[in-house]
Amino acid sequence: MPQDGLPARSAYVRVAVLGGGQLARMLALEGIPLGHRFTFLEPSPDPPAGALGTVIEAPYDDADGLARIAAGADVVTYEFENVPAGSADYLAARLPALPPPIALATAQDRLAEKRMFGELGIPTAPFHPFDTPADLDAALEATGLPAVIKTRRFGYDGKGQVVARSRAGAEAALGSLGSGLIAESFVDFQRELSILAVGGRDGSRVYYPLTENHHRDGILRLSLAPAPGASPALQAEAERLADRVMTRLDYVGVLAVELFEADGRLLANEMAPRVHNSGHWTLDGAHVSQFENHIRAVTALPLATPRMTGPAAMVNIIGTLPDPAAVTAVRGAHLHLYDKAPRPGRKLGHVNVTGRDAAEVGEGVEKVRALTGATR
Repeated sequence: MPQDGLPARSAYVRVAVLGGGQLARMLALEGIPLGHRFTFLEPSPDPPAGALGTVIEAPYDDADGLARIAAGADVVTYEFENVPAGSADYLAARLPALPPPIALATAQDRLAEKRMFGELGIPTAPFHPFDTPADLDAALEATGLPAVIKTRRFGYDGKGQVVARSRAGAEAALGSLGSGLIAESFVDFQRELSILAVGGRDGSRVYYPLTENHHRDGILRLSLAPAPGASPALQAEAERLADRVMTRLDYVGVLAVELFEADGRLLANEMAPRVHNSGHWTLDGAHVSQFENHIRAVTALPLATPRMTGPAAMVNIIGTLPDPAAVTAVRGAHLHLYDKAPRPGRKLGHVNVTGRDAAEVGEGVEKVRALTGATR
C-alpha cells in the first residue's frame, strides 16, 4: 500500500459516498472512467446513484452500515454536509474520510462557520446568535433591521430561515423556527456569486471561475459562468478567501463558498464542503468537471487546472420534467436528468447551455427556461 493508504495505481480505488442522490450519481459518472468503483450509504431505496455501484441501504448513523462501508472502501467522501458528526468521526478513524470531518462540523453550524470566517479575516454580514426572546434585543442591536433569522443547523434551499423586517417579525421567526438561531444583517447585495475551489491530497489547489447565481424561493434556478463582468481582481479575491478556508481546515476535495457582491466587496454567506449545484455547468462548460476533480482529489490523483471551453449556464429543472426532445433540440443545450420522481420543489435535473459567446448562451437559456418552466 502506498503512503496515502490507497491501492497501487494498477488497481482501482474503492470510493464510498455517504448519500446516493444526484451529486453521488454525478460523482460516480465522472469517477468510473478513472477506473474507480463506488459504494453508497443511503437510507432511501432505489436512489439516483443506485445504478452506478453498490447501495448499502441504511441510515447514515447505522452502526452496521457504517462498518460495511468502512470495510469495503479505500476512501470515503460525502454528497451532502449534514452527515452525523459521529458517523464521520467513526469513518475517519478507519480510512481516509475527505473532506475532513472538521469541515463538515463547521458547515453544519452557521455560527461556527461565521466565527471561522471572522477569525480568517473573511468579511461577512454582522451576525449574532440567539435562543430566547430575552436574547432578541442584543441580536437585533448587532444586526439591525431587516434581519435574516436562520436556524444554526440543517437549513438548505431556503428552508430554516425568515426575513424579519420588524421586531414583531423577529419574534414570529423565533416562534416558528425554535431555538438555536442566528440573526444576520440583511445584505443589500448586487448579486450572488460562488467560488469553487479544489484541494488535492498533495496540497495542490485549483479554482473555477466565479459563477453568478439566481435563486427563487431559496432554490438555485440559474447559474452563469464566468460571472458576467467579474474582474480578475474579484476572481483573485474570491480565490484568496477560499484558500484561507482550505488552509484552516486542511481541506481535500471540492469546496464551494457562497458570496454576496455588495458595492464591489465580497461577503461570505456560507460554505458547502462538497460538490455544489452552482458548479454543475462544469460538466459541459469546462474541460474537467467539479465532479471529476473531486474524485481526483480524494483518490490522490493530480488535479486538473480548470479551463472553460466558452461561456456556460446552468438551468435547474424543478418539480416537473420537460420534454427531453424539445430540450435537446435547443442549440448548445445538454440535458442531465437525475432519475427522480417529480414532485413540487424537487430538483429533477439540470440543463447546461454552452455557446460561442454570451449572446448565444443567453438565447439558449431563454429557450430552456421556457421549456422547463423556470423563472428568475
